[in-house]
Amino acid sequence: MTSIYNFKRIAPVPESTDFLDIVLSKTQRKTPTVIHPGYKITRIRQFYMRKVKFTQETFDEKLRQILEEFPVLDNVHPFYADLMNVLYDKDHYKLALGQINTAKHLIDAVGKDYLRLLKFGDSLYRCKQLKRAALGRMATIMKRQKDSLSYLEQVRQHLARLPSIDPNTRTLIVCGYPNVGKSSFMNKVTRADVDVQPYAFTTKSLFVGHMDYKYLRWQVIDTPGILDHPLEERNTIEMQSITALAHLRAAVLFFVDLSEQCGYSIQDQMSLFASIKPLFANKPTLLVISKTDVCTLDAVRPEERQLVESACDSNVEMSQLSSYLDTGVIETRNLACDKLLLQRVEMKLKGNKVNSVLNKLNVAQPGRRDTVERPACIPTAVLERRSRQDAAMADGDDRPMLERDLEATNGGAGVYNIDLKKRYLLASDEWRHDVIPEIMNGKNVADFIDPDIEEKLAELEREEERLAAEGLYDSAEESEDEEERRIRDVAHRIRQRKQVIANESRVKDVNRATLTNKQKAAASAPEDFVNHLQQLGLDPEAAASTAQRIGRKRGRSESRDPAVLLARSSSLAARAVSTQRDRSTMGLKNARQKTVSDKKKLVSQRQMNLMARAGESDRKIGMKMPKHLVTGKRSIGTNDRR
Repeated sequence: MTSIYNFKRIAPVPESTDFLDIVLSKTQRKTPTVIHPGYKITRIRQFYMRKVKFTQETFDEKLRQILEEFPVLDNVHPFYADLMNVLYDKDHYKLALGQINTAKHLIDAVGKDYLRLLKFGDSLYRCKQLKRAALGRMATIMKRQKDSLSYLEQVRQHLARLPSIDPNTRTLIVCGYPNVGKSSFMNKVTRADVDVQPYAFTTKSLFVGHMDYKYLRWQVIDTPGILDHPLEERNTIEMQSITALAHLRAAVLFFVDLSEQCGYSIQDQMSLFASIKPLFANKPTLLVISKTDVCTLDAVRPEERQLVESACDSNVEMSQLSSYLDTGVIETRNLACDKLLLQRVEMKLKGNKVNSVLNKLNVAQPGRRDTVERPACIPTAVLERRSRQDAAMADGDDRPMLERDLEATNGGAGVYNIDLKKRYLLASDEWRHDVIPEIMNGKNVADFIDPDIEEKLAELEREEERLAAEGLYDSAEESEDEEERRIRDVAHRIRQRKQVIANESRVKDVNRATLTNKQKAAASAPEDFVNHLQQLGLDPEAAASTAQRIGRKRGRSESRDPAVLLARSSSLAARAVSTQRDRSTMGLKNARQKTVSDKKKLVSQRQMNLMARAGESDRKIGMKMPKHLVTGKRSIGTNDRR
């Protein structure tokens, strides 16, 4: 459960010096810091105006955050308003927030005034001095808020430690003299861990615990002890309890210690009850007699008992409990919760909204369709179980044995293992705990297994072996007819033709193959060439002479020999004559080449005709010729070059 007022979200309030450091450092980081000599006066004005404006906006933002996060006493619930008045003094709190608000307006006015002056700055020095004056006045205003900022930081820390109390939810308030058993009851009914000590005023502030009752969330408030003296003489600790009793709409549990171990007599406790009873108006009230393990109502003197009983009337009920023995604790809690729920329902029924809600509700009353009596049909198993329960109760047992009881009697949690098979619906109860119970459609499959299945399987395997030995499963070779033989011959011719085409493509690839640089270098070596010729079976001496003739290089002086130069000139002349002769014979060569190409075309045309005839014959026998055989074209792939 969360409160509608979350004071833990309030940001910390820095001191005045830290406040200035935060704002001025942010101004230094977020605005330009350098003015170049070539800047015009208009740009210089804007530079310093930006500094002043940014500082003023930063101060305004920080101060506005403080004013918005701290609660305004006139706008919060009266319980929180009075509680803050008790703890911090409402006048001081309002004065501190007012001074922060005034400082914000003063800083805004300073920023506007100096921005107006900076618009008319005629030099760099004048603008800089105006900026320094503006920031200095803002810093002076914030330094004067030193006390207000420190006070608000203390208030924030104390507000963050306050419990989250929702004034509008279902609440139980525990009150009474100190050390009468309030905190012990609080620890019993909730998960709170309030300190319990055998001396007075152990609880010095409000503590909140939560519990569940009738599927609803409840909060229980443990208040500090209250003494019986006038209101103006009560201290801050007692006033917290008075504030909770005065403003929270809750059920009140006033604790009384009849054993007087708290240090106060019964007369003092009943006098306190009478003095604060006006705070219980229109609230369900319980007079709780605590520590009944030490002293009960019957054990006190008659006049004291008469004094306690006289406090009970139509609005106040009495209850007795002992937190030490855990007797009457839950009954007291339930009684207080029921009284509060009843009162809340009555208040809602008296309101104006109940009519609009009731108009939307319609309770249907079904009618009889005929006069035939149709009693309830109770299964036989249910009737038998009821009879067993009645018999068990007749024997002295209050209720049947539950799984929880079986768990407790058989070792508890972690030791007892629930039996999930005990409710199986089988033909025999002995089948429920089979070792491997395979259940299908409510039946045990293991009950339908043939016990002689292994022998039958072995006999079947022996019969299969005998039939296989007699040759029953051997298939005779099928006779091949004439049609299949013809199809196989055509397929064989196709495969041969594909092999011929693949061989031709390999020959063409070999003729076009070129040596790499590495292969050329290897071939140019005389020793490797001699070894290669010897491996081919040639004469070693002839191979060596051939290698020397091929590998012999011309020296540098050879090119300068006159005989060599003469030979070169003669060779050039011979080349010129041969070139002229080649030009004269070029026409004849072209004619020959044209004749050869025509012959090749004729041969290829004949091959295509033959292929077409072969394809026609294959179609007649139901075979499909490959496309490259019909067209005479084929692209050699990697598989054909192996």
